[in-house]
Amino acid sequence: MHRIRITPEAEIDQFEQVAELITRCAQKALETEGAPENSFVDVTIVDSETIRTLNRENRGKDAVTDVLSFPMLEFYNGEWPEDVELERDPGDNSLFLGDMILNYDRAVEQAKEYGHSTERECGFLTVHSMMHLLGYDHERSEEERQLQRKHEEAVLESLGLRRDTDQFEK
Repeated sequence: MHRIRITPEAEIDQFEQVAELITRCAQKALETEGAPENSFVDVTIVDSETIRTLNRENRGKDAVTDVLSFPMLEFYNGEWPEDVELERDPGDNSLFLGDMILNYDRAVEQAKEYGHSTERECGFLTVHSMMHLLGYDHERSEEERQLQRKHEEAVLESLGLRRDTDQFEK
């Protein structure tokens, strides 16, 4: 099992449902990608202004975005580094993969724009972020964009998160 810590720094209706969804999606993505036991991801849910600031400071893009990923380890398209076990925390034996920052309000807006549920959008953004933490990067090339998308869709399909799913709304 992997550890997913979720911290809300923004007001979120139905936080428990959203947290459960994020945890389920992150766990499934890490399991599907073969993440070592006791991998750890820190998730923070923020508002638009906070994510805009983080996007500007860390990526040089002064714009609101939906999700940011800050990997702690060097992966390439899900290939685990040979020395990954050396990165474990000696205190609790966890393997910190990185941070996911989710803008829930933007996820709600995008769900409406794309014509699917908020659950599907939050699930997609979580899986998308996990793939970035594991070294997938859709911005490197069209081929790598397609590879990342294929992995994301496989995880979402296994979770039953299709575009027509609608279990909760804001």
